[in-house]
Amino acid sequence: MLKNYFKIALRGFRKHKLFTFINVIGLSIGISASLVIYLIVHYDLTFNKFAGGNDGIYRVTTEYAFSGEVGYNSGVCTPLTEAVKTEISGIEKSAPFYALYEARVQVPHAKGEEFKLNKENGIVIADGRYFNLFKYDWLAGNVKTSLNSPYRVVLTASQAKKYFPCVGYQDMIGREVIYEDSVRTNVSGIVADLKGNTDFLFHDFISFKTADVDSLFKGYFQPTEWGSTNSASQLFVKLDKNTAAANVIKQLNVLRNKRAPQKADKANYTKFDLEKLDDLHFDQKYYSFDGARTANRSTLYGLLVIAAFLLLLGCINFINLTTAQASQRAKEIGIRKTMGSGRSQLIMQFMSETFLVTLFAVIISVALTPLILKLFSTFIPNGVKPDLLQPDLLLFLAGLTVVVSVLSGFYPALVLSNYKPVIVLKSQVAPTSGNTRKTLLRKSLTVTQFVIAQFFIMATILVSKQIHYALTKDLGFKKDAILIVTTPYKSARTNKKQVFLNKIRSMPQIKMIAVGGDAPLSGGTHSTEVTYKNGKTEIKTDLQQKFGDENYLKIYGIKLLAGRNLTPADTGKATVINATYAKTLGFKNVADAVGITLDYNDKKRQIVGVMNDFNQKSLRSQIKPLAFIEPQRFSNRVLHIALKPQTAGGKEWKTAIAGMEQVWKELYPEDEFSYAFFDESIAKFYESEQQISTLLTWATGLSILISCLGLLGLAMYTTSLRTKEIGVRKVLGATVAQIVTLLSTELVLLIVLAFVLVTPIAFYAMHKWMENFADRTSISWWIFALSGAGMLLIALFTLSFQTIKAAIANPIGSLRSE
Repeated sequence: MLKNYFKIALRGFRKHKLFTFINVIGLSIGISASLVIYLIVHYDLTFNKFAGGNDGIYRVTTEYAFSGEVGYNSGVCTPLTEAVKTEISGIEKSAPFYALYEARVQVPHAKGEEFKLNKENGIVIADGRYFNLFKYDWLAGNVKTSLNSPYRVVLTASQAKKYFPCVGYQDMIGREVIYEDSVRTNVSGIVADLKGNTDFLFHDFISFKTADVDSLFKGYFQPTEWGSTNSASQLFVKLDKNTAAANVIKQLNVLRNKRAPQKADKANYTKFDLEKLDDLHFDQKYYSFDGARTANRSTLYGLLVIAAFLLLLGCINFINLTTAQASQRAKEIGIRKTMGSGRSQLIMQFMSETFLVTLFAVIISVALTPLILKLFSTFIPNGVKPDLLQPDLLLFLAGLTVVVSVLSGFYPALVLSNYKPVIVLKSQVAPTSGNTRKTLLRKSLTVTQFVIAQFFIMATILVSKQIHYALTKDLGFKKDAILIVTTPYKSARTNKKQVFLNKIRSMPQIKMIAVGGDAPLSGGTHSTEVTYKNGKTEIKTDLQQKFGDENYLKIYGIKLLAGRNLTPADTGKATVINATYAKTLGFKNVADAVGITLDYNDKKRQIVGVMNDFNQKSLRSQIKPLAFIEPQRFSNRVLHIALKPQTAGGKEWKTAIAGMEQVWKELYPEDEFSYAFFDESIAKFYESEQQISTLLTWATGLSILISCLGLLGLAMYTTSLRTKEIGVRKVLGATVAQIVTLLSTELVLLIVLAFVLVTPIAFYAMHKWMENFADRTSISWWIFALSGAGMLLIALFTLSFQTIKAAIANPIGSLRSE
């Protein structure tokens, strides 16, 4: 029986090629989107699933407030890592480690050869407690002895093969690995790489006992400093089954207040918190260690909504097109019923046809998925791959095929199988023109399609408008033709940086160079507590800092509102503040702040100038109180290089960069030369918004395509029902324009209704999204007008294919067939 159903279905596909093609394309678009989004969501939701389970495992984090400004740090103070063992109850296991960032690695080989890595991440200082909490498979060595002595290191299998190619794991034991030029360690164990998706990308584990005896590593730790927090110092704990996380958090904060007493102050505090291991991949309050990618649950849920919408559009499109085709199948249904087919048999026939269409769409979607992943490679995580042998992916595809088949096919099957054979054989048209309920459902589906499509259009326009606003807004500084070069950390202790400066200053393409810290707008933040005493009043403020010499403000074109710029003679004695800080101190006229003295890190600094406000971070953040001071010892590594304008089609900047690279290689042969244009760095702050814009643009295009196919189906259905009416009107003298207007009016009104329904929904959603930005563009009325007008024009263009065709048809043929 089923074989017969499928044979008939394939025969019907050959007969109605256009309808079949449109149905398959409409469904394959929705299914492709669903499949790709499933791969992304599944990838992110399967992170950090360790053997033995994640229940009860937490990361200890730090929350602090300074003058009411709340901040978060994924690390803890060093002494806490040992104190939890003896002073906190309810903890079954603890695993502290310290991450090294951009370390140098040397691996001596035979015959004087050496393997080198610069700026290597994934290196941590740890001990056996780490491997007791997070389960690794040991290929050589063991958890009890491999990290219990100084100058020992455990490697993951992949890193071990990188250091010692063509050497067996057991033979690697005892081999030497050198860190930071002086820390000589010996391999004491090899562990297998963690399976599955994980944020724990560590591959070199140096023993904690090395830090006890090595002068370089010992300097990283502050074993008695409870007031200092470093994100590199991480602590994970596993709680007892009967211990509540709130109880442990309370104990941690009691311990901290005991060792470092603090006043009960809501505006100034430091406290510990616990973060579930399952939340580690999604918590964007903290910098991810080792460059691990952090996902956003809201974004994932948004992707699922987009997938559901596109899939729904495909199903609605299928329903509209199938019911539009009813008039062509009415005679077939009447004959089948006359020959004895029951309604259940007809339903099975139509459902089998829908299943085949859906199956073809799924096959097309699977074939297109690698291409889509490549097309969206900048948006999709690198680890997302369409592995068809993955059981959960096969289960998802099977479930998707069944769900789409039922959603798309069940209603058309009920409608078509309900036709009365007497009526359809007599009139040879689908007897649905008078069924108000069915007509209302079809129109509702069409309105739903255009609500979704117009929502995507409105969202795309607004996101693009906000990105354009962020990239073109006057941020308070110059951003074009400025090159940023960061010299090596060790250059702060040598005169090589000065030699590099002297050599590149003479280049004709360079206008000016400033030495300092971060650029005006950057991801990093330096701040300190500063006090201003105005008689009896004492104002304490968390003051952000920017470091630079006298050329810094000139290069970035930051205007002085009062006073003067810093000079070399001001070292340690003066500062320039921004207008926001002047107002925070109570000065309505910012010029009045010039000359006052601040208690600045146990030093007295006089305000010599007030500069114009500028954005220190992206437009998501407000402008904060800021002071500009001379570079400190380790905040003078960044060179801010202003380039002269290029001639039209010139290559002056490329020549300058090549010259800098040559000088760099002479002075820093072991370090890679890298640079960034400041304006490009600013654009990176809005990468997530640009990705959202790209995704919405594609979703908008696909939703419009599917909606127009559905509209075309409804137009075909409407004109097929009104064939005789159109013929009579033409005979009585109606023009083509009048008939086109008649056929289009009702459908256009559906689009207008969709616009009325979607506008308040879209406005609310846009308003909520814009709340993420402290400085934002307006939600202009023309966004909605442009969306509505654009959708209306596209719809009229789509309708014209069918309505004009029906209007110019010879009425003799339609009246004769009727």
